[in-house]
Amino acid sequence: MNKNRIKELKPLAQTKFLSIYDAKYTNKLGNEKHWMIASRKDYVSLSDKYFNGKQDEVDAVVIAAFHEKSKSLVLVKQFRIPLNDYVYELPAGLVDPNEDPKLTIKRELKEETGLNLLHINHNLGSNQLYLSPGMTEESASLIYCTCEGNLSKAYLEEDEDITPMLVNQEEAKKLIRDNVKIDIKAFMTLQSFALYGESFFSL
Repeated sequence: MNKNRIKELKPLAQTKFLSIYDAKYTNKLGNEKHWMIASRKDYVSLSDKYFNGKQDEVDAVVIAAFHEKSKSLVLVKQFRIPLNDYVYELPAGLVDPNEDPKLTIKRELKEETGLNLLHINHNLGSNQLYLSPGMTEESASLIYCTCEGNLSKAYLEEDEDITPMLVNQEEAKKLIRDNVKIDIKAFMTLQSFALYGESFFSL
């Protein structure tokens, strides 16, 4: 069967950061169906990916940062409008066009937490992970790194309602047992940190 099962792409709504598309595709039996896709990409970029074989690029970075002085994992507690509530997350951000992801990591870590990037562990993480493939083709790199400095809210943008925090190994164990809202990437990182502590970041 032809690998490209998407036959047509129609934009339904387009904004600066997110667009919604109707994709006409054929299922495994060859029947024509429709699927709604949310994407960070504009129509031209997404069409190039689906129909012209353009290489897929990472949309965002998710940062699993270890604060060396306090021996703690860096988390943020952020207000997310779809939840209408605060949720524990790892620091993260979108990669600007043609930007080196390392610059994105450095910028977003500083902006959301006030901390400074020290070292990226290239033996951990992945170049490209898919966040919710039933809804979006958005991808992210999960980056493990070390950092230093003091927590600060001074670099946040107007619409960012974020409290940065440092969580030690014992606090991580407690947090994963509590009935609180946690992003799944943060939850899995907390589990690993609770089990292995500092050694997890030097694997």
